[in-house]
Amino acid sequence: MAFVVKYAGMHSPEGLPKANSLRRARVDVVCSLRDPLRMRHILFSALVIVAFMTGCVDSKEARSGAQSAMSQAEPDRLDALFSHPSPDSIPGGQRGEQIRLGYELVVHTQEFAAPYVGNRLTCANCHLDAGLDPNSASYVGLSRAYPEYRARTGRVVTLADRINECFERSLNGKPIPSDSHKLRAIVDYIEWLSKDVPAGSRMAWRGIPRIQAPKPPDVANGAKVFTSRCAFCHGADGQGTMAAPAVWGPQSYNIGAEMARIPVAASFIKSNMPRTRGWALSDQDAYDVAAYINSQPRPDFHDKGNDWPKGEKPADAPY
Repeated sequence: MAFVVKYAGMHSPEGLPKANSLRRARVDVVCSLRDPLRMRHILFSALVIVAFMTGCVDSKEARSGAQSAMSQAEPDRLDALFSHPSPDSIPGGQRGEQIRLGYELVVHTQEFAAPYVGNRLTCANCHLDAGLDPNSASYVGLSRAYPEYRARTGRVVTLADRINECFERSLNGKPIPSDSHKLRAIVDYIEWLSKDVPAGSRMAWRGIPRIQAPKPPDVANGAKVFTSRCAFCHGADGQGTMAAPAVWGPQSYNIGAEMARIPVAASFIKSNMPRTRGWALSDQDAYDVAAYINSQPRPDFHDKGNDWPKGEKPADAPY
């Protein structure tokens, strides 16, 4: 097994991330596995350690930060640790077949869940590396967070409910029947990835590392950034290529998707795009190109009138 170690975020134009973006300075250990995808094992998310090693803070500050991080992590040893089982260790038998089907549904959604998909996206287009990448709404530990109250629906939802939200919104399709073995397979895959995360753990990697725009987004500059940094893979018209999915138009996510919110899209772009080298854009450029992408035409969401029924609608919602 070959290991490649890199420090995510160290090449950001802004330098080291701030303490409130702990996840953005983590040690990524990329493992070359027999699985078709290169599975990444993330071992530590410890900004204070990275800062100390690189001389970015004095030793007193590093010790203070480390002590604070350790005290916060004491009740929960996984606060700064991201770990998941290797796909090589998927068990045999019926249980293993179900987990493997869940993996295939995530990676090859068009092939395995065609009746429920309304565009050309897959789950893995947003949940990168089959849900293993900690910078892109990782699945690891996710099953520990559900059932969970969601302001957008105004109720407590299950993991299966949340998966179907993605099918209706990000995949612009329709929900998988609740008694379907395919829906159960995706849940089983996520639960299997989460099996080493203790219940009640605070998961520092959950979601996407958030950024803030220094200035209001500039759509005109976003168009320039898209042309120079995104069009090669996503196409000059944003309709996707063999290398990358559509980012607007009928084959992209609809306005009900999380990615239709500019701050979410900007944060995803910042930490993951271009795909071969995330953290390459400035925070401002990430916001600008997100604003440009989300200013383009895309499908409507049929049930948007029922979102945020209790008046908790965020200011950045597109409708």
